[in-house]
Amino acid sequence: MALPPLSIRGDLGVLSTAAARYAPSLLKSFAQMGPQGALGATKLLRPFSEIIDSLGIKDPFIRNWLDLLAFLLAGVKTNGILSAEMVYMFSEWYKPGCSLEYPLHGSGAIVDALVRGLQKFGGRISLKSHVENIVVEKGRAVGVKLRGGQFVRARKAVVSNASMWDTLSLLPPEAVPKSYQDGIETTQQCESFMHLHLGFDAEGISDDLGIHHIVVNDWDRGVDADQNVVLISVPSVLSPDLAPPGKHVLHAYTPGTEPFEIWEGLDRRSNEYKNLKAERSEVMWKAVEKALGPGFNREKCEVKLVGTPLTHQRFLRRNRGTYGPAILAGKGTFPGHSTPIPQLMCCGDSTFPGIGVPAVAASGAIVANSLVSVTEHSRLLDAIGI
Repeated sequence: MALPPLSIRGDLGVLSTAAARYAPSLLKSFAQMGPQGALGATKLLRPFSEIIDSLGIKDPFIRNWLDLLAFLLAGVKTNGILSAEMVYMFSEWYKPGCSLEYPLHGSGAIVDALVRGLQKFGGRISLKSHVENIVVEKGRAVGVKLRGGQFVRARKAVVSNASMWDTLSLLPPEAVPKSYQDGIETTQQCESFMHLHLGFDAEGISDDLGIHHIVVNDWDRGVDADQNVVLISVPSVLSPDLAPPGKHVLHAYTPGTEPFEIWEGLDRRSNEYKNLKAERSEVMWKAVEKALGPGFNREKCEVKLVGTPLTHQRFLRRNRGTYGPAILAGKGTFPGHSTPIPQLMCCGDSTFPGIGVPAVAASGAIVANSLVSVTEHSRLLDAIGI
């Protein structure tokens, strides 16, 4: 890779950590591309669909498959995702000998590793510490006030990884420039999710069951149509310790295609809500039955949990349960990481480079890099060997 994402920072120090440090590899890449390729590099900032069109790809299945990959990655189809993001991911997906890896002991193991790293270097994590608001004094973000009344003062900056809408709701209205507020309030949102979590006996389930499955009911409806695409993961296939002996755990979900409007205002204790959960989760049940085969019986599941957009809104603190901003490549750009309020920085799926785990991880790294000196940043790049 000519320019590693970890070399990027949000100030002029990027000239040292990225431009100067990787100039030889960048020049080598441009030389390999030739004049035409170098001139075409601007296409990386355009929608990926333009590259597909330029290659003359017209086969409906291939177009739909590429739309699906883009949508699962960033919540928009190929006509809305940055070419740079798809090119980067394709290079990862299709390297010789490449395989899709899954962390031993489940995705929670990644969280545990991050916690160990944070604590190793003197960091502290506070759980059950709900942020009530971001405190602004003399126009600067100085810390956060917790729901219990405690005030946590920031040493360098307050960093929010909440969505742009949720971050806005934490700020005192008088501290927010109208142009900043208007920009957030007029940004389109991706839809929300339905989730199905199951625990069941492994008896009757094929021994060679794969961990991941995708069910598309109707390609003609489009991969972004509601109740059409279901993703399924059975992590206990690879990590048996995630379930009791002889059992499996499963997670199925609709990938950011569930409209919030049909759920808005419902009482979670009402029969209307329960009935809608049963109705809207049926597509996931049928997908699971299709993926797991006749050995699966929904009536024998020992754990049955259904999540809705209201679940997303409540437990993940997501405005309207959204997946994130629906900013289309070529028609808009994701915001940077600084804000009009000094000492308030943002990362996550409401900032550049966008939605999806790779993009969100990159945004967090950019903010972290920006908060340390160029010397410290360069020392880190040396330590990890890039």
